Amino acid sequence: MRDHLSRQLADDGFAVFAVDRAVEALELVETERPDLVLLDAVLPDASGFEVCGRLRAGEPGRAWNRDVPVIMVSARGDPSDRMRGFARGADDYVVRPFVYEELVARMRAVLRRAARPRHPRLAVRDLEIDLASRVVRVAGAAVALSAKEFDLLVALAEDPERVYKKEELLRDVWGFRSLGRTRTLDSHASRLRRKLNQNGEAAYVVNVWGDRRQRPAKRRLSVASARSEFQEASRRP
Repeated sequence: MRDHLSRQLADDGFAVFAVDRAVEALELVETERPDLVLLDAVLPDASGFEVCGRLRAGEPGRAWNRDVPVIMVSARGDPSDRMRGFARGADDYVVRPFVYEELVARMRAVLRRAARPRHPRLAVRDLEIDLASRVVRVAGAAVALSAKEFDLLVALAEDPERVYKKEELLRDVWGFRSLGRTRTLDSHASRLRRKLNQNGEAAYVVNVWGDRRQRPAKRRLSVASARSEFQEASRRP
């Protein structure tokens, strides 16, 4: 599969470096400085999960980019395996067999996210986010957020005028492959909305119902939703 995939990616314009052992992969990442790593969960000499963790942690005397985007590609598709991959620092997890076009789309999406400039601080109206210290303030007052609430807020604040679809946030913040029946985003968005809008004004984490072409007022953090979702959200006037 590796050789076939390498040929397909090369035909699509990617410069491909392929190895089949963990020790070679770590050396390649250090010497070639790739923009993206596709990593199998099972390698002859190590676990792909272990390799991903080593890439993220770094090692004395090694000079690879610890932030290089990593997509794990594996036949191991149990939810526990996917969560293990994300816990080790993977940016995405693709289960074999896969549709080649979907893999390329995921690669391009990860590369786009990696190319975005990361500012030490984000600001939307009177909301300020310090990315280094993970401190959030609204009108100067600190707001206590859980880890995932903070991650969700950053994802929205990086492009505050964009209306995000629910499946986009589940994929980018939680790493979910499909929408399913989870209400994880619903509950996190509801709590985040309450914490940020304590003055009663619906200024942040706004739901946009139905036609997403009808955009909300500028400089808000917006999530597109269907009528059956976000049951705790504000109703239309």
